[in-house]
Amino acid sequence: MADFGFNEHHQNEIINYMRFARSKRVLRLKTIDSCFEELKDSRLVEDTFTVDEVKEMLDGLQMVVRGEVEMELINTAHTNVLLLRQLFSQAEKFYLRLQSDISELENRELLEQVAEFEKTDFKTTNKINQEPSKPKLAPLNEGGVSELLNKEIARLQEENDKLKARLRTLESQAMSALEGKTKVERALKDLQKLQGEQQLAAPTQEISSLENTVAALKEDYERSLSANAASQKDLQENLISAKHELLRVQEQLALAEKELDKKFQQTAAYRNMKEILTKKNEQIKEIRKRLQKYEPDE
Repeated sequence: MADFGFNEHHQNEIINYMRFARSKRVLRLKTIDSCFEELKDSRLVEDTFTVDEVKEMLDGLQMVVRGEVEMELINTAHTNVLLLRQLFSQAEKFYLRLQSDISELENRELLEQVAEFEKTDFKTTNKINQEPSKPKLAPLNEGGVSELLNKEIARLQEENDKLKARLRTLESQAMSALEGKTKVERALKDLQKLQGEQQLAAPTQEISSLENTVAALKEDYERSLSANAASQKDLQENLISAKHELLRVQEQLALAEKELDKKFQQTAAYRNMKEILTKKNEQIKEIRKRLQKYEPDE
């Protein structure tokens, strides 16, 4: 018996589909034949007809036959889509990806083999016991399924370990950033002790360390874009916010230095400076709170 390289179960499924398609085809052909018979019985009752009458009858018959053929072609296409949907749905349950070659649908040699199969083997299928249950793809052997699942689990576990390592690195860098913020806060508090000095010594070293920390965080964030795409937007926004806070702190420090240069000996100037330093302390506390939001949960 001719086959297409399938096992007996799949061969029977193909025969079932061909039987279904043939029954639909025979039914549609009978419908077309009835159109012609109806025309003969209803219109061909006279011996002679004019050219216009013959043309009218043919046009009407053409419209009816065209509608029947078009309906059958549309129904066949939709039926094939439903069949493919069943196959793909069953394949996805076993993590399989099916692919189709549309060009093979017009392969004349294969089409002739299908026609020959229908002629020779279709008539003998009555001797084959058909499965009464709903058609389904035969499942893979348990070993194959287990192997696929184990590989997927191993891949996910490896990816999870990488994300955990990256999270620990980000946690360490966040702690370093907090330490830098603490240094800046200490430097701001030290400004209150500089009443007798004309110039305000800016904590250059601490600010430089904080800038280096922010730059390192940004560089590490760029390297981790491909490893953790879900968190890249939040990290970028946090880095930008941290840079903005740093720029504002630097700007306020510069303004405070200028203010001390102008009227540091005046009591009112000292009160203004103290008010500015108080605001800076509040900003530093706000920065610390924002950074603490991104510390990993236990």
